[in-house]
Amino acid sequence: MGDDINRTLPPDPTGWDEIPIGRWWNIGRKVLRLLGICLITSAAIVLVTMLYLKSRPLPPPPIGITTKIVDSGGKVIDQLDAGEHRDPVRLEKLPKELIQATLAAEDLHFFTHRGFSFRGIVRAALVNLKEGRIAQGASTITQQLARNLYLTHDRTWNRKWKEAILTTQLELHFTKHSILEMYLNKIYYGHGAYGVESAAQLYFHKPARSLTLAESAMLAGIPRGPGYYSPLDNPTRAKKRQETILARMVATKKITRQQASVAKSASLTYGPLPKPTPARAPWFRDYVIRSAINEYGLSEAQVRSGGLTIHTTLDARRQREAEKGVAHYIPKGMEGALISINPKTGAILAMVGGKDYTQSQYNRVFAHRQPGSTFKPLLYLTALEQGYTPLTRFNSNPTVFQVNGENYAPTNYHNHYFHRPITMLEAIATSDNIYAVHTLLETDATQTTALGNRMGINSPLRAVPSLALGTSPVQPMEMAKVYATLANGGVQNQPFAIHSIEDADGNRIGQHTPRATPIISKAEAFVMTQLLKRVFAPGGTAHHVQQMIPRPVVGKTGSTEWDSWLSGYTPDLETTLWLGYDRGKRIPTGTSRLTHALWGSYMRKALANTPATNFSPPSGVTAAIVDPVTGDLASSACPHREKVWFLKGTEPTQLCSVHAPSGSPRERLHSLWDRIKKWWNG
Repeated sequence: MGDDINRTLPPDPTGWDEIPIGRWWNIGRKVLRLLGICLITSAAIVLVTMLYLKSRPLPPPPIGITTKIVDSGGKVIDQLDAGEHRDPVRLEKLPKELIQATLAAEDLHFFTHRGFSFRGIVRAALVNLKEGRIAQGASTITQQLARNLYLTHDRTWNRKWKEAILTTQLELHFTKHSILEMYLNKIYYGHGAYGVESAAQLYFHKPARSLTLAESAMLAGIPRGPGYYSPLDNPTRAKKRQETILARMVATKKITRQQASVAKSASLTYGPLPKPTPARAPWFRDYVIRSAINEYGLSEAQVRSGGLTIHTTLDARRQREAEKGVAHYIPKGMEGALISINPKTGAILAMVGGKDYTQSQYNRVFAHRQPGSTFKPLLYLTALEQGYTPLTRFNSNPTVFQVNGENYAPTNYHNHYFHRPITMLEAIATSDNIYAVHTLLETDATQTTALGNRMGINSPLRAVPSLALGTSPVQPMEMAKVYATLANGGVQNQPFAIHSIEDADGNRIGQHTPRATPIISKAEAFVMTQLLKRVFAPGGTAHHVQQMIPRPVVGKTGSTEWDSWLSGYTPDLETTLWLGYDRGKRIPTGTSRLTHALWGSYMRKALANTPATNFSPPSGVTAAIVDPVTGDLASSACPHREKVWFLKGTEPTQLCSVHAPSGSPRERLHSLWDRIKKWWNG
């Protein structure tokens, strides 16, 4: 009966009753084996990925640190921060309350996770699925650091993937201590403050190491929304955020309820936001930045936000006097440039590139302008090298020169001519153009251009007759080099603005190397200096300058229709000044008087604390008492006599015959030399 019943039941459609127990076991083993392979493969992939990421160096963390440019006295000229004012601070220097408040605000499990908070990820995933978009993040401190260091803040899957890779690399390459330190020095706290040190100074006017618990909790709440939680802009929201953070610190047993209560009730005083102040020596500051990049091989990012300390040559007192002088003497609409150099070292002591930096940042110290007669010492140096002397004479008359079959007819200022032969002494003092062109053509203009190049002029110099009148445009910086070389006895020290550069850790990464190059002989430089004294002497083009500066000082004026110059020096200081307009506008009558007054006023004040020194005659020169009319050695009968310096071997040897004294020639010569020796020995 039972057999009949079994025969009448339909067969099992699944067929499970036909699978032996052994097959179940085999299937189970295969599944387990497959799972094991998957797990091992996944682990291997993770391991290989981790090893790969560990082996791949991260880009240097671009945490911008404020660079300081300081003057020769160590005072800050300006701070560079590329828009992120930041002062780095070591983690161990920060109060533990600030660190704990930051962790409570941003990442409670920072020291236990490996860069990702999975609880936060799950929470954010649920919100994002509900919204159908990336609406909420679950960023840990490491993730925030990765984003702030290397990425943008857009909410896309591509950015999240890059962030995950960089987060993993940060955790592999850095300790938790280092990551937290970088975060606290990088994060934005609002109102232009990057990093906790800058934030502490901005909000509480104290260093971060001195923050209280209440202040720490307030600062820790700002990075989540610097504008939203700023205690200066939104004190109510900021206070609620502070209280939330204090409550979390109590919940995690970092502080007691009593400490939290005291912190909540503490009255916090916020300092006013610092008002932006104009940079000191802004044109010099810009030149220093350019020098650091071009001369020391630093990138612009390193200079502007690398935490460097750049020690410069700027003399703060002289810079102030230069800026005051330019502001006072130069009329509205006109521009000017002043550069002052220590000729013994090449150090740039003051630099003003215009009248008002807020109106124009162009540095006219490097503008190309016609130097006028300030160029003439170069052609007279060329003449001295070729055997000419301070007493060499050319006629000062209206003259038409024939040059390569063409006429060239220069004129003197105000058509003033001596109508007689004049000496080089007179020509320099009065800036006689006819004499200058005679000299240039007699000595070969290419020799003068070659000397100009050796003396530091890199601008093109055209070997044409008008070169004698300073028609080839040059830079004030180049003319400063020429005159500083004369001041230093013919030895040129390349002008420089940076003494040394230190990195953020105080290591010296750059140091100025002096470059002294002999250009002309000491004797030639000395004779040229003695010639230039005539410019400030009675009858010279700037005779009233000497009245402003009670010490030995020499220089040369220069004027064109568009430019007014004065370059000059003492043994300790060279200054070149230019006045004019930017765009081809003629300078008004009287501009030269402003130039002389500004130059003289500045030099008097700049040298106020410097002992007066004279120009000492070197070997290779000799002095003679001469009759300025005849150019011969003066006799006792000569009505005018003066002391003139010559290169040794070029001095006159003939006694003046026009005003010859009585007695035999031997007696006259003996008497003359007795008087010379008596005068020389005082």
